[in-house]
Amino acid sequence: MRTRIAFLKGHGTENDFVIVPDPENAIDLSPAAVAALCDRRAGIGGDGLLHVVRSAAHPEARAMAAEAEWFMDYRNGDGSVAEMCGNGVRVFARYLQRAGHVAAGDTAIATRGGVKTVHIAKDGDITVGMGRALLPEGDVTVSVGGRSWPARNVNMGNPHAVAFVDDLAHAGDLYTPPPFSPAAAYPDGVNVEFVVDRGPRHVALRVHERGSGETRSCGTGACAVAVAAARRDGADPKVTGTPVTYTVDVPGGTLVITERPDGEIEMTGPAVIVAEGVIESEWLENALR
Repeated sequence: MRTRIAFLKGHGTENDFVIVPDPENAIDLSPAAVAALCDRRAGIGGDGLLHVVRSAAHPEARAMAAEAEWFMDYRNGDGSVAEMCGNGVRVFARYLQRAGHVAAGDTAIATRGGVKTVHIAKDGDITVGMGRALLPEGDVTVSVGGRSWPARNVNMGNPHAVAFVDDLAHAGDLYTPPPFSPAAAYPDGVNVEFVVDRGPRHVALRVHERGSGETRSCGTGACAVAVAAARRDGADPKVTGTPVTYTVDVPGGTLVITERPDGEIEMTGPAVIVAEGVIESEWLENALR
């Protein structure tokens, strides 16, 4: 292991990440190491970790190298691997811009959920092409305490259960995963969004993210919520031929989600790098004992 490992810290609507640049995929980031780095009391702290690797240097991304030079090797805060993270993609793009790897304008980023198109606006906001939502059939229910709600099953490259509630406080503390049924609907666990209406095409959410607990924001979750809200409201761009846009308030800010008639979903929001430094290998080795 290197004597010192460079890192940065960033967030997108307060969904925060440890960023580890590693172009040649030379750093062994075990689940335990990731969990130690993401620990908010004993480590740097973050909802997840963004491992920045050239696509050609990572076995999971080599097939995407011709489309996207950089691969977002994303890990949840508990060290587990995740398919996608919408806020993470924006922060990843902001890092690439800061490091001089890309400029304002369009770029592409490889993820386990496929290649994502990204536009870095000169005014600062970043728009990510999040792909199309899948809406698996079948009834799903989520529960908190003595309450249960029907939920919409939405897949944005990772699984979501979207429940519309009367009060966001009904979601409870969200420290532990809300129970869901049937178990077969989400064999690998699920991100659960609790949603209230704020106005026409304007909603607010709280979310439990797999492997991270409640977070201040979830980009794929905001997209899933916008799709679920549009279908609930009878707005399907594929049917109407007209894009539909929802404003989605998250605890850490606001995201704007647009679904186009071709099914493509775009998410626009801020991304900020707040600090950079080095990880001492002695600390990391001690943290893993």
